[in-house]
Amino acid sequence: MYILLDDISFKNSLFPFGEGRSIAHIRIGIHTIFEKWQFYFPGKVFISSEKLIHNFDEQQCIKYPANFIPSNDFLRKISLSNKKIAFTPDCKILEHPWQIFEYNDWAIREDFKMVTTGRSSEKIHSSNQAIFPENIFVEPGVKINFSILNAEPGPIYIGKNAEIQEGSLLRGPIAIGDGSRVKMGTKIYGATTIGPFCLAGGEIKNSIMMAFSNKGHDGYLGDSVIGEWCNLGAGTSNSNLKNNASKVKVWSRLENKYITAGEKCGLLMGDYSRSAINTSFNTGTIVGVCCSIFGNQFPPKFVDNFTWGNEKYIFEKAVADINNWMKLKNQEIRDQQIQSLKNIY
Repeated sequence: MYILLDDISFKNSLFPFGEGRSIAHIRIGIHTIFEKWQFYFPGKVFISSEKLIHNFDEQQCIKYPANFIPSNDFLRKISLSNKKIAFTPDCKILEHPWQIFEYNDWAIREDFKMVTTGRSSEKIHSSNQAIFPENIFVEPGVKINFSILNAEPGPIYIGKNAEIQEGSLLRGPIAIGDGSRVKMGTKIYGATTIGPFCLAGGEIKNSIMMAFSNKGHDGYLGDSVIGEWCNLGAGTSNSNLKNNASKVKVWSRLENKYITAGEKCGLLMGDYSRSAINTSFNTGTIVGVCCSIFGNQFPPKFVDNFTWGNEKYIFEKAVADINNWMKLKNQEIRDQQIQSLKNIY
């Protein structure tokens, strides 16, 4: 058995992506961190912060921190030895939220090897132009016509029942999750992950959309991370590079100050948050969980959890609004999710 250990410091250092659920549920590459472990050890991986009923001795379990991202080779070595091994240089550790997009190129390549080894891709329709088709893997049920897929810079993975509409331009490394839809004429550069059941449109570069989120219209999303159940209104764009090309500073809840993130950093948006049409986000903006962003001015560079415009989101309204969005994808909010949100509130 394997246990992924959560720590309160992870929640603060990786804000807003440690809010309401384990760091192990962060998606980077094709899979979440938890899913990477589950791929090799199905039914044998648990998360310390989640309430579980089990009949095994935790002292006998192999334990790793939840912010540790194993490589494919690392997991393979553990599966062969069945014992804990030390971190190796081919693995990563998440210490800041912008590292999610910084490591995504590496993570897509690692997961691509994990998912495709020993398997054959579905055929790509002849109406598409595939460059380096040996680096393209398409799962069953995918619809893709009259698009260009360039896998020379890196692999392209397209999950089950995804749809790539006409005129889309994909340049790897890219991962498109199960059931997701890429709208007509979309331009996606690597290293980008469109998680399961997302909607993607416009121009996207080096970004991650975790799951069930929408960027369905024109606008730019670059060097950014978008949580689950988010929606970016038509024309929403973010800056990822300062006008003077100086280092980008991002608010750290752990250190209670702005810290340097590097030369590029766009939008870091927590779960259940949304932006109105034509919203423009400054370089290195953090938006917390369950925020509704609208107004005539640039949003501030740090927007705390449960912000509605310039006010505090009323909890009952926030839950009702989330449920309305979830119904659009044939789901409803669960009691466990409501309780988690209440704890954050």
